[in-house]
Amino acid sequence: MPKDGIHPQWYPEAKVICNGEVVMTVGSTKPEIHVEIWSGNHPFYTGTQKIIDTEGRVERFMRKYGMFEAPKAADAPEK
Repeated sequence: MPKDGIHPQWYPEAKVICNGEVVMTVGSTKPEIHVEIWSGNHPFYTGTQKIIDTEGRVERFMRKYGMFEAPKAADAPEK
């Protein structure tokens, strides 16, 4: 049995709110939880995540560790 007066109020049906919309209910010590991102709109979970490589870092890493062949010169005549 928990001691009286030392534990916070427990809300078994606390609402999780994202963009003004209730997305789920959970147990919490707060009646409402406001979040900006949850699994229903996060790019990783929705499958819309893109790798943005603006400086060629991925290709440089691949070449450095031998996972990617550098482009070969166009059919140059051999000596």
